[in-house]
Amino acid sequence: MDESPSFFESFADPRVTDRFCHRLGGPAGDLLLLGVVHDHPASVGRVQRVLETVEPDVLALELPPAALPLYRAYARDKGNGDRPPRFGGEMSAAIRTAPDADIVGIDAPNWSFLRRLVTRLVADRVSSATARRVISSLGGATREALACRVAATLTHATSMTVTRDDPIEYDCSHDDSPARQAEHERSHVAGVQALLGSVATESTSALAVRDETRERCMVERLETLRTRGDTVAVVGVDHLETLAAELATAETGSET
Repeated sequence: MDESPSFFESFADPRVTDRFCHRLGGPAGDLLLLGVVHDHPASVGRVQRVLETVEPDVLALELPPAALPLYRAYARDKGNGDRPPRFGGEMSAAIRTAPDADIVGIDAPNWSFLRRLVTRLVADRVSSATARRVISSLGGATREALACRVAATLTHATSMTVTRDDPIEYDCSHDDSPARQAEHERSHVAGVQALLGSVATESTSALAVRDETRERCMVERLETLRTRGDTVAVVGVDHLETLAAELATAETGSET
């Protein structure tokens, strides 16, 4: 892993730090992982700040491929002036800020994910209750991806912007200073992680199976995409460390 503190320090922005960013080298170019909290002003600002400086060949987003057209539509919405897009948070902000990049959705559901998930459920001999919860969550994700596709079609066909959800509101805004945004984001992430760490149920076990499979698929996708040149990936902060570690391991293995 090419973890260069001077790279992040060069941004002179408290939102762009090695807590939320990882940089990995590669034979075709750098892979820059940006961890985000959905809709948080600090995450939106981080993505915009980095992509204003870095001009990637590929922009990889933690979105299902079927949802990309809707987020492209969000990014084209000019009703908010110079402010970030009104909908789509950091994902639509990334698309707007890197218009020349090859934009790719790397999240489930997709066929690779489905194959790997079924294989794991069988190999791990998970309980029937866990399997039902995994399949139920997968069904919800599939319906959401298809709904995004329909919303994008309606947005393109009409003069209105069809949205799938309302932006999450936090106790800070895009008008606050970068330092205030960064402080609030760090506190929010710490609180959520502490809460999740105190909960262990059959439901969380099912989510772990699903999310670990998602992460493995995202790693494989990013390994392929990084061969095209400089790549920036925008992913949920909960996935950041796992993806960085596995991609660094894969990079080291390819050099031996």
